[in-house]
Amino acid sequence: MLNIDTNTNINKLLSEYPKLEEYLMTLSPKYKKLKNPILRKTVANIATLKQVALIGGFDAIELVNKLREQVGQEPLKENSDNEDTKSTSKPKWVDEYEIVKKLDAVKLLEEDKNPLAETNKALLKLDIGQTILIKSDFLPSPLIDTFKEKGYLVWYEEDKNGLYSTYITKVQR
Repeated sequence: MLNIDTNTNINKLLSEYPKLEEYLMTLSPKYKKLKNPILRKTVANIATLKQVALIGGFDAIELVNKLREQVGQEPLKENSDNEDTKSTSKPKWVDEYEIVKKLDAVKLLEEDKNPLAETNKALLKLDIGQTILIKSDFLPSPLIDTFKEKGYLVWYEEDKNGLYSTYITKVQR
């Protein structure tokens, strides 16, 4: 039995508990993207429930406890800390570095393309100090964490319409 916590991988969760897929869809319309085969094969392989919670607008522990309840696990008591991924005030570098590539994640998915792979390809062509801007109708939390771990500067903002702009800048490592 898989113990569900904030670090649980979404694909492992849904493999162990397939009925949770439909339940997730009832929690947030943003989770309907899990039906997309491109996202399911790629991003879902790296996404944790902490990241999935952010996408759906939940506190990580809140989402985990909803899922644990569905499969008969006791709730977790600790409060989550989403601060490391939450958007902060706009850093100076966002305006200082040149945006050389814009990607539309929604359009890429409609064309059966993988936003993570397309971003990786675009980043390979960047010079130090150049930025990629990704537009999406969902918070690309796994993508954000992946590129932060790789040493890129990453920041996002959500506009009043619920659309996200994610900035990824190549810096000297």
